[in-house]
Amino acid sequence: MGLKGSRMPEARVLLLGLDGAGKSTVLFKLKYNESCQTVPTIGFNVEMIDAKQNKRKIVLTMWDVGGQKKMRVHWRDFYQDTAGLLFVVDCSDRCRLDEAKRELEHALRNEQLRGLPLVIFANKQDVEGAVTATEITERFILRKTCSDRDWFVQPCSAVSGAGLLDGFIRMVHLVKTSSDDNIKETVKYLRSKSMRSVRK
Repeated sequence: MGLKGSRMPEARVLLLGLDGAGKSTVLFKLKYNESCQTVPTIGFNVEMIDAKQNKRKIVLTMWDVGGQKKMRVHWRDFYQDTAGLLFVVDCSDRCRLDEAKRELEHALRNEQLRGLPLVIFANKQDVEGAVTATEITERFILRKTCSDRDWFVQPCSAVSGAGLLDGFIRMVHLVKTSSDDNIKETVKYLRSKSMRSVRK
């Protein structure tokens, strides 16, 4: 006779950023501690990562959504029931920083993300000439843009893993958990939605 265990508290975290920012590399490094060659994400990747929040075990369900222009219009389909936002910026690509800033601001204006914690991964710090976390803070005008939420900019390298755990732990401490999320239902809903848009 088995014991009926209670489910661990869960929180959904959205992993967004432009194409090529390193979102999938961040996700797989956090989950498996491995660097892997990734291809542009068409659709989304989902991984569950165990963590500790105030000495209790919780599960963070990380949704890595493709960052190509055609995928960004679908970001809002993933906002519901999100507890926190991880936004990855390629700090070595100065030409696209304004584009990244624009997309982040657009996402943060959505009602469903109002007041939710934000951690920005200032990625590719291992690349010579990359902008610093301080420069990202100033260039993205975060003190003004994020005045209604907890936020933090974490310098990191998704390839080496430097800084990733610090940023992840920061998000773990900021999110509110829920044991009512139904991951399977969400996946089913999103798949049916994406199938409908493919048929159109």
